[in-house]
Amino acid sequence: MLVALLLASSLATVGAGAMSLAVFTDSKASSGSWTAGTIVLGVSPATAFTATNIMPGDTAAQVIGITNSGTSQLRYAMTAATTNADGKGLAAQMTLAITTGPIVSNACTGTSIYSGTLAAALLGNPAQGADTGDRNVSAGATDNLCFQWTFPKASLNAFQGAATTATFTFAAEQTANN
Repeated sequence: MLVALLLASSLATVGAGAMSLAVFTDSKASSGSWTAGTIVLGVSPATAFTATNIMPGDTAAQVIGITNSGTSQLRYAMTAATTNADGKGLAAQMTLAITTGPIVSNACTGTSIYSGTLAAALLGNPAQGADTGDRNVSAGATDNLCFQWTFPKASLNAFQGAATTATFTFAAEQTANN
């Protein structure tokens, strides 16, 4: 009886195993790929001004192109750093106007976005995120700004032979999700 019970159990197990081998299956895969966008800031010309022997009342203008050759919109701000190695303070004496318009008769035209001293020149805020005065440039586009400096006519003799330099630094960041 024990042998018959073992034989019956063995046949039941073999039958169950044979049944589980008859399951149909199938599988498919899906893939993805990702490529990050770019923010590529360009500034042209690299040297905006080289003015020598300027006199009170002199002024000049230059269009500076801020280009985005990246694939996504960018937002930028500009700061200025000036030097006055001779201690005469020419950077604080000179004025700078920045507009969105072109040069007409050696003067910037269009909407004013900065007017003040060369030493304090600023557009927007280079801190992360959108700030008042920041400017946007779409992918593949250029924002042309007109910079006009003036050595005020009322400048005193103390500024004779004075010299200054200014570096305009443009800092850009993505606008998407920021």
